[in-house]
Amino acid sequence: MTLTGASPGQWDGLIVLCAANNYDGFKMADWHLAEHLSAVAPVLYVDPPMSALAPIRHPERVRALPRPRLRLLRPGLARLTPVVPPFPSRPVTAGLTSALARGYLRRAVRRLGGQVQALISGWPQFPVFGSCGEQVCAYWAKDDFVGGAALLGLNARMIDTRERRVAASAGLLVAASPVVAATWRSRGLNPLLVPFGADVDAYQKIEDAEHPPDVDLPGPVAGFVGRINDRTDLSLLEAIARRGRSLLLVGPKDPAFEPQRFEALRRRPNVRWVGPKPFESLPGYLRLIDVGLVPYRDSAFNRGSFPLKTLEYLAAGRPVVSTDLPGARWLLDDLARAGLAAAGPEPAEIMTLASTPAEFVKAVRRVVPGPDAEREQARREQCRAFATRHSWARRADALAAAIGFTPAAAPPRSGRPVQQSG
Repeated sequence: MTLTGASPGQWDGLIVLCAANNYDGFKMADWHLAEHLSAVAPVLYVDPPMSALAPIRHPERVRALPRPRLRLLRPGLARLTPVVPPFPSRPVTAGLTSALARGYLRRAVRRLGGQVQALISGWPQFPVFGSCGEQVCAYWAKDDFVGGAALLGLNARMIDTRERRVAASAGLLVAASPVVAATWRSRGLNPLLVPFGADVDAYQKIEDAEHPPDVDLPGPVAGFVGRINDRTDLSLLEAIARRGRSLLLVGPKDPAFEPQRFEALRRRPNVRWVGPKPFESLPGYLRLIDVGLVPYRDSAFNRGSFPLKTLEYLAAGRPVVSTDLPGARWLLDDLARAGLAAAGPEPAEIMTLASTPAEFVKAVRRVVPGPDAEREQARREQCRAFATRHSWARRADALAAAIGFTPAAAPPRSGRPVQQSG
């Protein structure tokens, strides 16, 4: 496996990002962060360690397996896929997975040929710091992995022990939500809070997006974009549908999650479930939505998560109704501090918290678009302005500053193609 044709020093100042999600899967926080970091520094995106058997349960991962394991995505952004024995996260194999992953990282960095500024790891169970000769070791604590162990298919005791060791060995601890930051402070560490952000540019021309052919709901429409699984409070969606409100659901559904209830919900004439959609097509669906929904249950994992989809709705200019979870309340408090609504809509017209089915229905009714087109346009502009305050570009800048990166640490990008083999 070699990379040839890269100009000398092209990969100096490299940021190695060990991601929790495959690069070509759903565009999660890892993908967004890598894309924006690569605007200011060369980035190696490392898929989570996977076995050749992984596509049996997750068919979408089959695209990651073909060689080369290390390949160039574009100048300044490369991708590495570590392939390891089956069941990489089990207690008896996690140690071997970590050792193999460290070897993959060493070889990849050697082939890229650059000096590594930072290794940012989002892997709570696989210690890999020190593999690349990196100047900064940063652990990215994205979620409450212990609280969500059952949902994620992890061993809670093992993930707790291993994550503590990984965090303690890092020179920098980055928390993605206020609750996760507070948890690590209670453990004697001092995390830097860098929440998830919004890809504001992706929704700039949303009103011109193509109308999806698989949706024929009358407006106004309440919509949920995301995974439908144990995190979802189905009673909130059911209450909205029972009141006759058009309900659009976009995203994959866990087959084991409430199959009969969900089937009854999606068969209602005022409900459309269109399944998973690629990131590039989301603007078309968000164009049809008048109110964005975040119907999460009050669980340990949800309390530790940051509401990424809230910011995406706002970036699309849509008001949000969310359950009252810490991450959502943090955003609502920041909305009040921002003072963006001084000359227009009140903060509650941009983002509202409601937890019971009755509260959710009332909140949706309050924020659906009214007859005043000028006021509605002002509200959409306020939503977008607030999302811009929390853009991925700003998050990437904050993290780059924390790891000591400066633009001089890497040379200008070269557009010359890089040959790949192996």
